[in-house]
Amino acid sequence: MIHHLGLVVSDFVRSMPLYDACLNPLGIRRIETDMDWAIWAPDSGMPFIWIGSEIPSYWKATYQAGQAPMHLALSASNREEVDRFYAGALEHGAEDNGPPGPRTGHGNYYSAFIIDLDGNNIEATARDD
Repeated sequence: MIHHLGLVVSDFVRSMPLYDACLNPLGIRRIETDMDWAIWAPDSGMPFIWIGSEIPSYWKATYQAGQAPMHLALSASNREEVDRFYAGALEHGAEDNGPPGPRTGHGNYYSAFIIDLDGNNIEATARDD
Protein backbone atom coordinates (compact mmCIF):
# COMPACT_ATOMS: atom_id res chain seq x y z
CA MET A 1 0.00 0.00 0.00
CA ILE A 2 2.73 2.52 0.90
CA HIS A 3 5.54 3.02 -1.63
CA HIS A 4 7.73 5.35 0.44
CA LEU A 5 7.71 7.99 3.14
CA GLY A 6 9.76 11.18 3.27
CA LEU A 7 10.86 12.86 6.47
CA VAL A 8 12.65 16.22 6.38
CA VAL A 9 15.04 16.88 9.27
CA SER A 10 16.82 20.10 10.15
CA ASP A 11 20.32 18.56 10.36
CA PHE A 12 20.79 15.39 8.33
CA VAL A 13 24.36 14.67 9.50
CA ARG A 14 23.23 14.84 13.14
CA SER A 15 20.08 12.75 12.50
CA MET A 16 21.68 9.97 10.42
CA PRO A 17 23.31 8.06 13.34
CA LEU A 18 20.05 8.14 15.30
CA TYR A 19 18.09 6.62 12.40
CA ASP A 20 20.80 4.02 11.75
CA ALA A 21 20.66 3.00 15.43
CA CYS A 22 16.89 2.73 15.75
CA LEU A 23 16.00 1.38 12.29
CA ASN A 24 18.70 -1.31 11.98
CA PRO A 25 17.19 -3.49 14.77
CA LEU A 26 13.93 -3.50 12.77
CA GLY A 27 15.68 -4.81 9.65
CA ILE A 28 15.59 -1.41 7.96
CA ARG A 29 19.04 -0.51 6.63
CA ARG A 30 20.50 2.57 4.98
CA ILE A 31 20.85 1.58 1.33
CA GLU A 32 21.72 4.90 -0.31
CA THR A 33 23.37 8.04 1.04
CA ASP A 34 23.90 11.46 -0.51
CA MET A 35 25.28 14.67 1.04
CA ASP A 36 22.02 15.71 2.71
CA TRP A 37 19.70 12.70 2.45
CA ALA A 38 19.59 8.91 2.64
CA ILE A 39 17.21 6.05 2.00
CA TRP A 40 16.49 3.30 4.54
CA ALA A 41 14.67 0.14 3.43
CA PRO A 42 14.04 -3.48 4.34
CA ASP A 43 15.80 -6.20 2.33
CA SER A 44 12.90 -6.22 -0.12
CA GLY A 45 13.59 -2.55 -0.88
CA MET A 46 9.97 -1.48 -0.37
CA PRO A 47 8.52 0.49 1.15
CA PHE A 48 11.44 2.80 1.81
CA ILE A 49 11.97 5.82 4.04
CA TRP A 50 13.69 8.92 2.66
CA ILE A 51 15.21 11.13 5.38
CA GLY A 52 17.12 14.30 4.63
CA SER A 53 17.56 18.01 5.09
CA GLU A 54 17.09 18.74 1.39
CA ILE A 55 13.78 20.60 0.99
CA PRO A 56 11.51 18.65 -1.39
CA SER A 57 10.36 20.47 -4.52
CA TYR A 58 6.73 19.71 -3.65
CA TRP A 59 6.89 21.54 -0.28
CA LYS A 60 5.43 25.02 0.03
CA ALA A 61 8.09 27.72 0.40
CA THR A 62 7.03 28.36 4.02
CA TYR A 63 7.45 24.74 5.21
CA GLN A 64 10.32 23.93 7.59
CA ALA A 65 11.50 20.77 9.33
CA GLY A 66 10.01 20.26 12.77
CA GLN A 67 7.12 22.71 12.35
CA ALA A 68 4.59 19.97 11.76
CA PRO A 69 5.94 16.89 13.57
CA MET A 70 4.64 13.58 12.35
CA HIS A 71 4.01 10.16 13.83
CA LEU A 72 5.67 7.19 12.16
CA ALA A 73 4.93 3.67 13.42
CA LEU A 74 7.22 0.86 12.27
CA SER A 75 6.64 -2.88 12.55
CA ALA A 76 8.95 -4.98 14.66
CA SER A 77 9.13 -8.77 14.51
CA ASN A 78 9.35 -9.19 18.26
CA ARG A 79 9.75 -7.41 21.59
CA GLU A 80 13.55 -7.60 21.48
CA GLU A 81 13.59 -5.53 18.28
CA VAL A 82 11.37 -2.91 19.97
CA ASP A 83 13.76 -2.80 22.94
CA ARG A 84 16.80 -2.39 20.65
CA PHE A 85 15.03 0.32 18.59
CA TYR A 86 14.35 2.28 21.78
CA ALA A 87 17.83 1.85 23.28
CA GLY A 88 19.57 2.78 20.02
CA ALA A 89 17.48 5.90 19.60
CA LEU A 90 18.06 7.15 23.15
CA GLU A 91 21.79 6.44 22.83
CA HIS A 92 21.87 8.80 19.83
CA GLY A 93 20.01 11.76 21.34
CA ALA A 94 16.33 10.86 20.94
CA GLU A 95 13.91 11.73 23.73
CA ASP A 96 11.84 9.10 25.53
CA ASN A 97 8.15 9.33 24.65
CA GLY A 98 7.06 5.99 26.10
CA PRO A 99 9.41 3.16 27.10
CA PRO A 100 8.99 -0.35 25.72
CA GLY A 101 5.96 -2.07 27.13
CA PRO A 102 2.57 -3.63 26.49
CA ARG A 103 -0.11 -1.38 24.98
CA THR A 104 -3.79 -1.77 24.33
CA GLY A 105 -5.86 -0.28 21.58
CA HIS A 106 -6.48 -1.99 18.27
CA GLY A 107 -5.49 -5.39 19.66
CA ASN A 108 -2.62 -6.06 22.00
CA TYR A 109 0.87 -4.99 21.16
CA TYR A 110 4.27 -4.12 22.59
CA SER A 111 5.75 -0.81 21.57
CA ALA A 112 8.13 2.02 22.36
CA PHE A 113 7.97 5.68 21.38
CA ILE A 114 10.78 8.18 20.87
CA ILE A 115 10.93 11.81 19.80
CA ASP A 116 13.62 12.36 17.16
CA LEU A 117 15.89 15.41 16.99
CA ASP A 118 13.20 17.41 15.14
CA GLY A 119 10.20 16.55 17.32
CA ASN A 120 8.82 13.65 15.27
CA ASN A 121 7.21 10.81 17.23
CA ILE A 122 8.68 7.50 16.03
CA GLU A 123 7.23 4.20 17.26
CA ALA A 124 8.27 0.56 16.95
CA THR A 125 5.53 -2.02 17.51
CA ALA A 126 5.40 -5.79 17.77
CA ARG A 127 1.87 -7.20 17.60
CA ASP A 128 0.95 -9.80 20.23
CA ASP A 129 -2.26 -10.98 18.58
